[in-house]
Amino acid sequence: MIRVNLTSVFVDDQAKALAFYTEKLGFRKKNDVPTGDARWLTVVSPADPDGVELLLEPDGHPAAGPFKKALVSDGIPFTQFAVDDVYAEVERLKGLGVEFTQDAVDMGPVVTAVFDDTCGNLIQLAAMK
Repeated sequence: MIRVNLTSVFVDDQAKALAFYTEKLGFRKKNDVPTGDARWLTVVSPADPDGVELLLEPDGHPAAGPFKKALVSDGIPFTQFAVDDVYAEVERLKGLGVEFTQDAVDMGPVVTAVFDDTCGNLIQLAAMK
């Protein structure tokens, strides 16, 4: 059976991304392997340390920058993270200085919010009701 074991988010600075994703969002570093000018740098949820890894991938490819800028310009999140309570998570993250482009919104079967990851991406939080 095919399953997802790794996904990535393009970041403009791996050290800054690692700090944000661990210190603000609460992920834990799983892999940090030098690969020349960059690193194979992954984080995981502490709730599932053997689950899906998020690769903090350098956005050095020529297409990555314009792609990220277009998504942000249009207000489109690059990816989505699940939480149990979007309202509570928004308050927690705001207390840590995270900037939101969309506060928690009840959209019927789901509540969502969108924040800036400081690395060139908008990220959506979501919880099914």
